[in-house]
Amino acid sequence: MSQDQLIKLACSKCARINYWSRKNRKLVERKIELKKYCRWCKKHMVHKETKK
Repeated sequence: MSQDQLIKLACSKCARINYWSRKNRKLVERKIELKKYCRWCKKHMVHKETKK
């Protein structure tokens, strides 16, 4: 059985949820931060994992 869980990635500036991703919660305990494009800010921003 897979331990992958869906997570939301929200822009750190405008706080909009722009992306969904998966992470294995047993192996990765920290919150994920990725630099991705935000179409509302119109630039690459840090997107952080948020609660469901």
